[in-house]
Order: sequence, then structure tokens, then C-alpha cells
Amino acid sequence: MKPQNQRYVVAGESGNNEDLERQLMKLCREREEQECILASIPSILITIDEQNRVTYWNPAAENVFGISASEVFGRPLQQCSIQWDWQPVFRGIASCRQKRAPVRLEDLHYTRPDGREGVIGMTINPLGTSAEESEHVLLLGTDITERRLMERQFAQALKMESIGRLAAGIAHEINTPTQYVGDNIRFLQDAMRDLLELLQRFQNLLETAKQGTVSEAQIAELEAAIEDADLEYLLEEIPKAIEQSLEGVDRVAKIVRAMKEFSHPGPVEMTSVDINHALENTITVARNEWKYVAEVVTDFDPNLPPVPCLPGEMNQVFLNIIVNAAHAIADVVGDGSRGKGTITISTRALDDWVEIRIRDTGTGIPEAIRSKIFDPFFTTKQVGRGTGQGLAYVHSVVEKHKGVVTFETEEGKGTTFIIRLPLHQENAEVAA
Repeated sequence: MKPQNQRYVVAGESGNNEDLERQLMKLCREREEQECILASIPSILITIDEQNRVTYWNPAAENVFGISASEVFGRPLQQCSIQWDWQPVFRGIASCRQKRAPVRLEDLHYTRPDGREGVIGMTINPLGTSAEESEHVLLLGTDITERRLMERQFAQALKMESIGRLAAGIAHEINTPTQYVGDNIRFLQDAMRDLLELLQRFQNLLETAKQGTVSEAQIAELEAAIEDADLEYLLEEIPKAIEQSLEGVDRVAKIVRAMKEFSHPGPVEMTSVDINHALENTITVARNEWKYVAEVVTDFDPNLPPVPCLPGEMNQVFLNIIVNAAHAIADVVGDGSRGKGTITISTRALDDWVEIRIRDTGTGIPEAIRSKIFDPFFTTKQVGRGTGQGLAYVHSVVEKHKGVVTFETEEGKGTTFIIRLPLHQENAEVAA
């Protein structure tokens, strides 16, 4: 029996080895499949350890940054020659580790291998469950350069559409002061002709007086000329005509300046903007939309700090809401001949935020559609009056600025749109 026992033990060991080999082969296949899956992911995948050393660098990262995995593996991330803004990256990594929660970085600008500027959207995620791995981090990014370019083109197209829609009203706004400037200048032209004739008569009388031969007939002739010219009227009306003309010129200049600032594409990066001034320009540009149906009341915080934003996009946000407010009021008051509604626009600073409120006395939003008003292409307006893109665009832009847009409404009373924008974009990372 001894030899049999010995053969039994050997056979048992052989079986264990075969099982182990099969398990190892299975693990190898699974690892290869995982590597193939990771390699096929088009997003940038970079992992770093607690000392910020690169532990994984996928093919997408190689293609986007033009740096191979072998060049960066085991090296500190900051030594990887990536041409981007490092400050928000390290701030995001620190925040992710501290909060143990994903952190989103929008519009991270970098330089492509071909030298062109690009934009990356990145989420920084915590990795690991053990104490040793608790500081490990995954950087998951996507090149959104083309998307941002298309968004800017869409925003500019939307703005040009708005300007086209407002063009007739703007032309009317310019035409009105231009007309009374022209009328006043023609009045000044006629008045100047009468005054020059009077001056010539005074000059002649002065020359005669120097010779000591002024006659009563000459004096009577001058008095008659003064009466014919209505000098008292001219002296009263000429200053008024000049003042009105200057006001008209200032009005036209204000409209043109507002149009120029509103229609300018603006910078591609956020810049500090005077929100009060931006709102004033938008009110001016949209004047023909609201002036027949509403009065506009402003309550601007004079000490409002500058807000980091994209001015062109934010101007369009304000325009969309103001035009919507005018339309909502028009649904109540008609053409305004029997009374007007009110659009109230206010600004104020709240800690690290700026709040803009635009309130109308329109119809209010029915409860059944309140959850849909920010959906693309949703509109209750008749054809030709709305495309359903206005409030969807508002929501998209405010979200891109890491802000919040909400509304308060009551049917039959009106609606207030509330926009809150952060004063410090670098401190406004939101959990993904």
C-alpha cells in the first residue's frame, strides 16, 4: 500500500499545480482584457500615488500630450513636461484628497504637441480603500477644444440672431434722437441767418454812431429788424436746441457703444466684468422690446465687486431673460395702451457670490411646465417669437460659470429669475 499512498500524494500535488496554472492563465487573460479596455478608452487616464508619482499613463494621454508612458512612469507629475496651468491641477488634487470626493476642473488650457492651444475638461477622483492607497488619485480628462469652439460659435450665432431680431428696434431708437437733432440743427441754421442779419445792422449802426450821424429812422429800422427776427424768442430757444441736440448725440453714442460692447465676441477666457455696466448695456440694446409694455426699474449695488465671467455670454444671458420678461408682460397688458408692467433688475453681493434678480409682472409660469423651462427647444411662445433655446442657453452658461440659476413664480403675478455667480472661480470647484 505504501507505493500507492506515495502515488496518491504526487497525483494530488499535480492536480493542485494544474489548478494554479489555470487560475494564473485566467488572471493573465483578465489582465490583458483590462489593459485592452483601458487602452481603448479615448479619455485621458493618469494615476498618481501619495507622492504624486505617475503610476499609470494611458495611450490617450500619450496622444494628447505627446509624451510616452515610459518617459513619465515613476516620475513626479510636475516633472512630466505637460504644458498646462499647474495651479488649478494641484489645488484640485489637494481638494480631492482632503474631501475624498471627485473635483471637477473646467476649461483647463494646455498647449498641444503641434503648438496650438487646447482645452481639457478634467475630473480628479480619489482611488484606493486602504490606508496606503488613500492618497492615490485618478486624473480623468477629455480634450474639449472642439466642443468649446463649437459652443463659442453657437453663442456668437445666437447673439447675432438676437441682434438681427433687435435691429429694427435699435434703428428706431437711433432714428428718434437723430430726427430731433436734425430738426434742431435746421432751426439753428435759420436762427443763425436771422442773427447774422441783425449783427450786420448793428455793425452798420455802430459805424454811423462813430460818425455822430445816427438818425431816428435808422434806430426805428433796427428795432423793426429785431422784432421781425423775434430776438427774445431766439435767445430763449437757441440754448434749448443746443442742449437737446447734445442729448440726442449722447443718446445715439450710448446706443452705439452698448451695441458694440454687446455684440463683441469677448475674450475666450474669463475676465473681471462690471455686471452693473453689462446690465445697463443690455437694457439699452433691448429697449425697443420693453419700452411699449413695461417700465424698467434698476436697483444696482454701487459697490458690487467685479465678477469673473465671459462677458459676451453673460450679456446674452441677461438679454434672454429681459426679452422673456417683456414678452410675459405683453401677454398681460397687450400693447401697453391701457397701462404698463414693470421689470425690476437688482444686483447685490452675498459673501463670495453676486446675485442678479430680474423680476417681471407678467403671467407667471404654470406649475405644469416649471420643470421644463430650461429644457432645450421647449417653448410656449408662438412660431417666430421663440425657439426654446433662450432659457436653455441661460442655464448652460450659468452652469459653465459654476453659478446657479433659479426662479420664483406665481401665476398671474409674475416671475423672478435669480442668477448667482461666484466671485472666485478658483474656489468654486463643484463635486462631480
